[in-house]
Amino acid sequence: MLPLRFIGSLFLWALPLLLATGSGETFADESAPPVKVLVTYHSLSGNTERMAEAVAAGVKSVPGTQALLKRVGQVTADDLFSADAIVVGSPVYWSNMSGEVKTFFDNWQFKFGVFPELKMKNKIGAAFATGGQISSGKEVTMLTILAAMLGNQMIVVSDGGAFGASATTEGDSPGIDNKELADARALGQRVAEVAARFKAGSAK
Repeated sequence: MLPLRFIGSLFLWALPLLLATGSGETFADESAPPVKVLVTYHSLSGNTERMAEAVAAGVKSVPGTQALLKRVGQVTADDLFSADAIVVGSPVYWSNMSGEVKTFFDNWQFKFGVFPELKMKNKIGAAFATGGQISSGKEVTMLTILAAMLGNQMIVVSDGGAFGASATTEGDSPGIDNKELADARALGQRVAEVAARFKAGSAK
């Protein structure tokens, strides 16, 4: 049998751990910097903006994360390079991303100078899109957004759909419905969770 003194010492050592576990506390480093997620988009009708707001809400649902919501034309170099993850949304224009979103990606080099240092490398990336019809090009739009990210050696993820969250805004389902908003929130949450895990692992 173990000596009573040893058992008592072991119990006193384990007691704080048991109490913390029972109360649902974690031993994460509370002083760690927050995970920053940039959610940026172009929107004329307001539909893509509503999806962007839902993505940002999903990001904020993850503890220790911050969401910065901006239109693509308002994003600065500091916004871009200080972010741990970027989620880009676009309406479908002729089965592709809008010209404003394409200009945003072009500006990564022409305005912000991402090369040759590959300043976006290993950041988490994701996409969302809105389109009037079911087969209007939403998947192509999201894939072109993800392709631009992959060209910068980013790590892309999805949720809410195979390639990201999307919404059909005309026909039988005008505007953005609750299911599409839920998909957008799920995308934002997943991006934040993956970015947090990657940042924690990189810090070790």
